[in-house]
Amino acid sequence: MYTPALKTKYASEIVPALMKQFQYDTVMQVPRLEKIVINQGMGQAIADKKLLEVGLKEVADIAGQKPVQTMSKKDISNFKLRKNMPIGIMVTLRKDRMYEFLERLISVALPRIRDFKGVGAKLDGRGNYTLGVTEQIIFPEIDIDKIVKIMGLQITFVTTASNDEEAYALLKEFGIPFKNK
Repeated sequence: MYTPALKTKYASEIVPALMKQFQYDTVMQVPRLEKIVINQGMGQAIADKKLLEVGLKEVADIAGQKPVQTMSKKDISNFKLRKNMPIGIMVTLRKDRMYEFLERLISVALPRIRDFKGVGAKLDGRGNYTLGVTEQIIFPEIDIDKIVKIMGLQITFVTTASNDEEAYALLKEFGIPFKNK
C-alpha cells in the first residue's frame, strides 16, 4: 500500500523535532495537520454560469477530489445576488490526499509563482494558516491552453496546534517556504 512521503516524514522526522522543540511529554501533544480546505470564490458566476462548471473541473483536477458548490446565504441587491445562488467552490482534503496535495503544492506549484520569495507568515491566532494563490495556472494539472479565466484560490491548513507558534513550527517542518518573520 502506498504511503505519501510527507506522511512518513511527519512520523519519522517532524514529530521528534517538535517534541524536542516544545518539550512535549507524549506524542499525542504534537500538533498535526488535520485537513486542507481549497476554496475558490466565483462572484463572476452570477453573470456567467459556464465559469462555475469550468471552476469545478479545475479544482477537481487540482485536488484530485470532487468539489462542492457553495451557495449564497442571503440576498444582496447591489451584486444582483439572490439567496441560494452558487457563488463558490470548496473541497476538503484529509488523510493521504491531503499529504499528496501538500507535497505537490510545496515542490511543484509554489516554485512556479512569478518572483516567488516565500509565503506570508501570518496565522489566524488559533493555529490555522490560509494561503492565497492569485492564479490557478501554477498547478501543473491545469492546461494553460484551456483556461477560460484566471482565478485565485484560498488554501487553508487546519492544524491541531493550540497556538500560532506551534502551527508555524509544524508548517515550517513540512517545508512551506515562509518569508522571514
